[in-house]
Amino acid sequence: MLLPGFDDAVQSAQRTFRAALDAMSHPGTIGELAEPCGVPPGLSPALSALLLALADSDTPVWLPPQTPEGVRAFLRFHCGCPLVAEVGQATFVAVPAGHAVPDLAACAQGDPAYPDRSATLLLEVESLCDGHAVTLRGPGIERQATLAVQGLPAGFWTQWQANHARFPLGVDVLLTSASRLCALPRTTQAEA
Repeated sequence: MLLPGFDDAVQSAQRTFRAALDAMSHPGTIGELAEPCGVPPGLSPALSALLLALADSDTPVWLPPQTPEGVRAFLRFHCGCPLVAEVGQATFVAVPAGHAVPDLAACAQGDPAYPDRSATLLLEVESLCDGHAVTLRGPGIERQATLAVQGLPAGFWTQWQANHARFPLGVDVLLTSASRLCALPRTTQAEA
């Protein structure tokens, strides 16, 4: 049985999109995605809402190979997004909790003329406040911010430093946990 998408498709998608933009404008700030929507087994409420708001027929999505078929059917029906097998072809790389995260360098990086053609990684983690603390600096952060994510893959912050060094190329990251959201634009510097 296919789950519903948003209760109010237009308004909920707009509010979720604005929440994602706000998170990108304020790196390291933890926000809440409270729009009611269907949540297929294998996704969190925040990751489901982000995909419903961001993915469409023009945005290829990559999911780990072991992602349940119910998630794929949910996205095909509600978003109409193409699901791609190669991570480098995706506009959105969506990684539910418990799945291996591809290297940031394997995701679409954009090109010098069109850096906006890079991928956004939507990564579900255990917690946005219970992990090893890192210091964030950069645009959208007054002086510095602290983020303590639990559930990132080993070597993530090293990959992030390399990703930041490729600016204006590189990927942006939206971290989710349950119904919470936090963003790491490629302009953000992180010090462990």
